[in-house]
Amino acid sequence: MKFLISLHINPAVLDALTDEEKAALGEGHGRFIQALKESGELITTQALADPSQAAVVTVRNGQPVVTDGPFLEAKEHLGGFYLLDCEDRARAIELAGQIPDAAIEGLGVEVRQVMFADGQLEA
Repeated sequence: MKFLISLHINPAVLDALTDEEKAALGEGHGRFIQALKESGELITTQALADPSQAAVVTVRNGQPVVTDGPFLEAKEHLGGFYLLDCEDRARAIELAGQIPDAAIEGLGVEVRQVMFADGQLEA
């Protein structure tokens, strides 16, 4: 079963961390990624640029309209994700609990099953 684990970032929370805490966060992700590679459960992981670098595209009167910056004004934003292939939801939740962000108040780790991928409904 495939699961998307999304990391929701609050810049104010990250800014309040010490340099040592930030380094530990990065090192924790490195260890987590290595463990997922070894277990064969990692499909991919990506970190996203800051929302200020985003472009929002809408179509009005048949023409694309591009607006720079985030879609919504919010204190949190999607910072990255892990796409996993693991046994079941319980395993995905277990893995999500190993992500260092889950231990930091104000950061969010969300687990959602993939329903549709590459033209195929997931079981």
